[in-house]
Amino acid sequence: MGKSLPFRLILASGSRDRRKLLAEAGYSFDVLPANIPEPSEAQFSDCRQFVQQVAWMKAAAVAPGIDSGVIIAADTVGWHHGKVIGKPADEADARRIISALGGTVHELWTGCCLWRRPDDWQLCWQEVSRVIVNKFTPPELDAYIATNRWVGCSGAYSIEGPDDPYVRVLSGSVTNVIGLPMESLEVMLGKMIRETP
Repeated sequence: MGKSLPFRLILASGSRDRRKLLAEAGYSFDVLPANIPEPSEAQFSDCRQFVQQVAWMKAAAVAPGIDSGVIIAADTVGWHHGKVIGKPADEADARRIISALGGTVHELWTGCCLWRRPDDWQLCWQEVSRVIVNKFTPPELDAYIATNRWVGCSGAYSIEGPDDPYVRVLSGSVTNVIGLPMESLEVMLGKMIRETP
């Protein structure tokens, strides 16, 4: 059963996982990827600031093309030993990232931005989850890389749910690790509904 909203919903992302989360939650939405060049994380003092800026930039890129509705934009990165963990450039990079993360706890941050048109009212927030990825033996790492679950994913991994064989969420939202914190998103969409003129 779908969730009825008093406005059009637009997802400013081409992410398969974000689309799936919204669809499974019962939302009807359009997809309009922002396709912006993202800034270097080196320009930011922490990953929380980084994800929030990129999420806002994605929403701002899509907003001028929307007459009426609410844009959902998000950006997710890992944070490990004081450094941002982005998406792997290739298979070798994925091996390096997973090997560095294996058996240690890291943070997974998502910055979110809801941008309402035409009044340009914005709600921005960040979510963090503490995550541990398995420490792989060389054959296990080969098998994991062969799954291609690392392609296009911050931290070189994706999570399929709370019983994922490779990744455990120690605290925070599982949907946040997937790419869109659905629990807080629902709260923020509620605010947008209550304050719709």
